[in-house]
Amino acid sequence: MLLLAIDTSANASAALLESEGDTVKVLGSFTSNVGNDHSEVLAPAIESLLEQAGGRTPEAIAVGVGPGPFTGLRVGLATARTLGFVWGIPVHGVMSLDAIALDAVAHEPSGDFTVAIDARRKELYWARYGKTGALLEGPHVSVAEELPAGPVYGAGGGLYAERLATVGADVVPGFEQAHPGAVPLGTRALRILSAGETLLGTEPLYLRESDAKVPAVMKGKLL
Repeated sequence: MLLLAIDTSANASAALLESEGDTVKVLGSFTSNVGNDHSEVLAPAIESLLEQAGGRTPEAIAVGVGPGPFTGLRVGLATARTLGFVWGIPVHGVMSLDAIALDAVAHEPSGDFTVAIDARRKELYWARYGKTGALLEGPHVSVAEELPAGPVYGAGGGLYAERLATVGADVVPGFEQAHPGAVPLGTRALRILSAGETLLGTEPLYLRESDAKVPAVMKGKLL
């Protein structure tokens, strides 16, 4: 199966992957390091990946559904849904934190662990996983002091390492800057699909209300 993977829960990321049996091959990938250029770079990156693959049309799309900021998630989800409609192929959702969890499992954790990324407002998006990568709890959004004790993977841990240490949550070295990416997200999606299991829909996991509000002066005009 040829799969296009997209994640915009943090940086804009896209990848083209192909599965043959239990083997997943990465044909190409792109990740921006800017963090706020999703709408500018995502479509050109996908076009380039498809050109590198000889113009082949993917058989499915996997897109990260968050948790993440409103604007970033909207770009990825809108792109995935539009391409899925145009190509007439299924679009599957994957929780974005699962991408970091897959990389964490490759690190061979000794027990349960937490994945955490920046949620702004001095908070973290996080979820708890078993050592094999099975989701145990979450996703949640909270201050760092509310995370469970134990190893923490992800850029959220690197951002609040001192605060996490007060509750016995320790950042795993090498994962202080880890963000969700399209390659592990797509790999996880292909493994689940190959096992005959189902993925999520494409409803975004926002976890809290938008920062954008209708100005009070406009509310009367909209009623």
